[in-house]
Amino acid sequence: MSTLTIAQLQTHVYEDKLKNVEMLVPLLRQAKEGHADIVCLPEMFACPYETKNFPDYAEEEGGPLWNALSGLAKEFGIYLSAGSVPERTPEGNIYNTAYVFGRDGRQLAKHRKVHLFDIDVKGGQSFKESDTLTAGTWSTVFDTEFGKIGLCICFDFRFPELARSMVLDGAKIILVPAAFNMTTGPAHWEVMFRSRAIDNQVFTFGTAPARDRSASYHSWGHSIAVSPWGKVLNQMGARAGIQTTAIRLEEVDEIREQLPLLKGRMEHL
Repeated sequence: MSTLTIAQLQTHVYEDKLKNVEMLVPLLRQAKEGHADIVCLPEMFACPYETKNFPDYAEEEGGPLWNALSGLAKEFGIYLSAGSVPERTPEGNIYNTAYVFGRDGRQLAKHRKVHLFDIDVKGGQSFKESDTLTAGTWSTVFDTEFGKIGLCICFDFRFPELARSMVLDGAKIILVPAAFNMTTGPAHWEVMFRSRAIDNQVFTFGTAPARDRSASYHSWGHSIAVSPWGKVLNQMGARAGIQTTAIRLEEVDEIREQLPLLKGRMEHL
């Protein structure tokens, strides 16, 4: 039986990059004591979510932050879906990048946010990631002892074709570090994670930062876990904390057998 436990850390984001890493240690210890196999961090968990900050906080792959996260995965013997961080390339491009590390600390996956968050909602949120970020170009699925898992970042998940691509590549779980705001969160957060789960018959996990009213960007929070039937298994509020969800992967195959949506789809209409 492919049962696994996923812990989501809805953390506060400090201006001090090192402090954001240090605060993970007791939380990861708590998650490990709760028998977590996979631990998920939020989008931009170590960088206040402002476009001007991304170049200042950015590091190359293999830099100090990358090494700290790799070391924590190895220390606690977990899969660490390490939220997302600003990544700088040797060419000078900045990406919103999600790394995943295995139980031995090796990097298993790397996803660069494909769909940049450029919006201007009348009477609501205005934000333009493309002011400082470059878009990624690929869909990401990685292997674990439990099977294949998909990975994308926040605004990526609004695009159904990206989720479908991950599922067609074998994903039975999709992990989404995300930071919806106070405009889009109440309107779309839960319904989006339920919709992607239902359409693709997969587990979906969205992990967000805690809300901080003193920051310029106010996260909706509400880290969420949804079953392939579209049932909300767990959902947090706005405050920092840990949410742990045990899932049975056989549920994916059972639901796909009962409702053969993927088998019955018409590809060329």
